[in-house]
Amino acid sequence: MDMKFHSLDDKEADGKELIIAIIGAVYKGKWIFVRHGERDTWEIPAGHREKEEDIDSAAARELFEETGALEFEITPVCIYSMKEDGIRSFGKIFYAQVERLGKLPDFEIDEIALFADLPENLTYPVQRQIFKRLAEARKSI
Repeated sequence: MDMKFHSLDDKEADGKELIIAIIGAVYKGKWIFVRHGERDTWEIPAGHREKEEDIDSAAARELFEETGALEFEITPVCIYSMKEDGIRSFGKIFYAQVERLGKLPDFEIDEIALFADLPENLTYPVQRQIFKRLAEARKSI
């Protein structure tokens, strides 16, 4: 799987349909990771954009659905693309500073946890690259 990061105004990503929002979220100085109900591994909160939704709205919705975040500031970090089986798809990475968490909504996420750094047991190996990009962005936000 080939992953590339693009600036928010990168011409290669311009006009491409952004289908997935990935949200690196921090609460009380620690990163929020989520555990899907069907897995025993950790993930960065993320999700697909709905049909009539823009990617920024999708990021805010997914952050709430996956973490229970009620108050937060969300900032776009970059566009990313992944090439799998010869097809390149695009998405957007966000950083969120969460001020208040509520009850975890009854969706597919069973648990959230706070980590000072990247947990070892990740669902997707590519999350290491994504986390590194988020950690770099956090320094300048």
